[in-house]
Amino acid sequence: MVAGNNPPHPAAAQTGVKGEVHQDRFVGGQDLTRWDTRPGRLLASVAKRISGLFGSHAVLIITLAVGAALAVSLAAVFAQVYESVVEADGVAGLDHPVLDGAKTLRSPGLDILVTTYTDVGRTVGMPVLALAVMAGLAFKRRSVTPVILMLVAGLGSLLMTIAGKELVGRTRPDLADAVPPYEYSASFPSGHSLNSVVIAGIVAYLIILRLTTARARILTGVAAAVFAATMGLSRVYLGHHWLTDVLGAWALGAAWLALVITAHRLYLTTRVHPPAPVSGPARP
Repeated sequence: MVAGNNPPHPAAAQTGVKGEVHQDRFVGGQDLTRWDTRPGRLLASVAKRISGLFGSHAVLIITLAVGAALAVSLAAVFAQVYESVVEADGVAGLDHPVLDGAKTLRSPGLDILVTTYTDVGRTVGMPVLALAVMAGLAFKRRSVTPVILMLVAGLGSLLMTIAGKELVGRTRPDLADAVPPYEYSASFPSGHSLNSVVIAGIVAYLIILRLTTARARILTGVAAAVFAATMGLSRVYLGHHWLTDVLGAWALGAAWLALVITAHRLYLTTRVHPPAPVSGPARP
């Protein structure tokens, strides 16, 4: 096997469940259905039991549902930590200097360009983009898995954004420091930043699963990271969010993305290593 390449699959042209089992299992020689840690093996064991009762897709849905509840709880915990940091003037001490620095970079032309770019991450642009990619992946793979992953990833991201804004209620930078059109919802977390990490991350993950070279996987991951990073920084440039709103959103988004990917790995594990069938009573 060439270093950095996925192992060749005899069913490389397959789609649907068989395609998922054969093509999504390995990334750069790493078997996603192998769990080397004790907590990982415990999760896999629980997933197999659920699969034996309700099927593999039930494992995916149940894991994501539990993950969504954990994500909202994580947002609540993070809100408390965030408030403590702000009150202690920790990272928040960068908020005003960074905003002042962003203001020095502004120009009419650049303001229009950045505003147009950040519109992609709004409540219309991002869902439309996500739905288009989701439909394309589902059609190409002949599978509902991309639909489930992206819908739940997006829903969890939305719930975390709403929970964070309600719990913290932080005020945005002054309108005098912002570029119109103005926004009036709570500042933390930055929904654009959180959603871009989750949506770009899950799209990159689904694409990387089917790429055969390390270079292609790296470029895909870098493209997703650059999109998420520039989307978040655009919010600071426009004066719509503080830097800490963006940093917090990135952290929450990364945590939720990790939960979604873990759910998919558990799903693959139950497909590749199904639970042993329960044997009936021995015949005399």
